[in-house]
Amino acid sequence: MSENMRERRRSWISPPLKLLPSTRALLRLSTVKALQLVVKECKPKSKIVDICEKGDSFIREQTGNMYKNAKKEIEKGVAFPTCISVNNVVCHFSPLASDTSELEEGDMVKIDMGCHIDGFIAVVARTHVDKDGPVSGRQADVIAAANTAAEVALRLVRPGKKIIVLIDICRGGNFAENKDVTDAIQKVAAAYDCKIVEGVLSRQLKQFVIDGNKVILSVSDPDTRVDDADFEESEVYAVDIVASTGEGKPKLLDEKQTSLFIGGLALEEKRARLVLVECVNQNLLQPYPVLHEKPGDYIAHIMFTVLLMPNGSVRITSHPLQELQPTKVIDDPEAWLALGTKTEKRWWEEERYTRDENSKKGDKADEAEAGAEPMDATTDGGS
Repeated sequence: MSENMRERRRSWISPPLKLLPSTRALLRLSTVKALQLVVKECKPKSKIVDICEKGDSFIREQTGNMYKNAKKEIEKGVAFPTCISVNNVVCHFSPLASDTSELEEGDMVKIDMGCHIDGFIAVVARTHVDKDGPVSGRQADVIAAANTAAEVALRLVRPGKKIIVLIDICRGGNFAENKDVTDAIQKVAAAYDCKIVEGVLSRQLKQFVIDGNKVILSVSDPDTRVDDADFEESEVYAVDIVASTGEGKPKLLDEKQTSLFIGGLALEEKRARLVLVECVNQNLLQPYPVLHEKPGDYIAHIMFTVLLMPNGSVRITSHPLQELQPTKVIDDPEAWLALGTKTEKRWWEEERYTRDENSKKGDKADEAEAGAEPMDATTDGGS
């Protein structure tokens, strides 16, 4: 098999219609079910480790009921562990069982999670303020900044536009950036008097690969070595935006604090640490560090999964936000011109309509699809 054919086979979805049953299942898991469950569990005095475990257990339970009648065993379950990052913690906080951290009233909670079926991944992140009523002040500003910046990226991520490919520094290469996307994201953040957090990349998703080498830079970084490429039809991306009311330059405060996950493998904590350290030393695992901004800074995280279709980009994972009352508004027309295309409906109104219509038409079909075997992405659709 040629290298080109191998790459095509590992593409997330090729051709686009082959894995729609799995796509719909992932959509329901990540948004309507798993994420919704975790949001409801985010209450004052709730232990973060308990919430994370409930999110992961729910995904394993739901995916475990899918494709039971398949001729071959289908791998499925958690693609990225449930992370609950509070206030000035940027991301990746998925604690060990011994952690006693609890949520408090008014905490700003970033929920980050992902699931997969047969290696086809869907991820989602949402920011929730642990309070009743609308979110206001700087908390609302930073959530609006992250969400609007993500909407900008969504409209600019489409087939034919430029993308960059991360390459090994030792191989050399020239720096390039997704200038249109990066500039538009920065302009939106500035309108809300916020900063886009450095080091967060929107990236391509492939089968069993959650961090593909095609990425979108949210913040220009002259030290990053990349090559030029193009967005292509049938590719899938995780649009990932993190905004801050602070400097947007997070730091690692504790090198031992990182998100740890071994799929389905239960280990006693001390043994787990030994195993993980050795795996990291042998480059078998890559840690996701828990980063922090300064105390008092607010962080918002918005992420969703996007399919690149011939007629544009299609978001398949999302969740409606709380009611926001920001202190800032975007009054610069150029910021909206940077979107590339305008929409008449606000995204959550359009999404709610689509979700309602699909739920009416697709419930019975999804039940039947859950017991079927996923189609091979290389199979001819006409056969």
